[in-house]
Amino acid sequence: MKILLIGAGNMGGAMLEGLREYDVTVVEAYEPRRKELAALYPNITLQNTIPPLDGYVVLLAIKPQSLDALEVEGRAEALISILAGTPLARLKEKIDAEAYIRAMPNIAALKRKSVTSVTGDESFKEEALKILSSIGKAIWLNSEKELDIATGIGGSAPAWMALVAEALADGAVNLGLPRAVSYEYVAALMDGMGALLEEEHPALLKDKVMSPGGTTAAGYAKLEEGGVRDSFIKAMEACYRRSLELGK
Repeated sequence: MKILLIGAGNMGGAMLEGLREYDVTVVEAYEPRRKELAALYPNITLQNTIPPLDGYVVLLAIKPQSLDALEVEGRAEALISILAGTPLARLKEKIDAEAYIRAMPNIAALKRKSVTSVTGDESFKEEALKILSSIGKAIWLNSEKELDIATGIGGSAPAWMALVAEALADGAVNLGLPRAVSYEYVAALMDGMGALLEEEHPALLKDKVMSPGGTTAAGYAKLEEGGVRDSFIKAMEACYRRSLELGK
């Protein structure tokens, strides 16, 4: 299977860590970025222009606002787009392909630990999941609406989790713990919680940690006082609405 990655910015470049096990050609117009990628991935093919799409599975990783200016020739074996909020109908107007897939990975693709939302043509479902599983966990969704909702929890939430991590570290530093040690704790905490949440419901896990009248309960009360839960719910809604706006 030949993959043509169009665009190798932050997200496209992050995906290369897993995709390099395939026959990958990367189209990147920015010369300094091409040189950087050549040093990182000497076995991939780099080009500054888009070749005919025939015979390729095209992975489209440009900015959504750049889609209108995109010019391509040929018919791809399949198109996998990671353009936020860009519906399949719009992609079909710009690119000819036998099958169409929308996907939303996240920055953890750098460590091959992305959680990637996937939807589109059932005819290419298994192949798409296999390709995207090379960068982490790929989850098939039943509609574009579900994918747009999942954009928040799958694509944008890493930035929110980074905010939580930084805030926890700042709290520890404020009380006197060295910053380097605080970040070490936070990184290990995030990794351990991910493993636990794969096997246990969040509410049950919370209840196991929070004993009556204890330190966890005292801190939890302050988080509720600050509206943390409500803020995350509203962040999800704002992300979904913005995703729809980007697709117009």
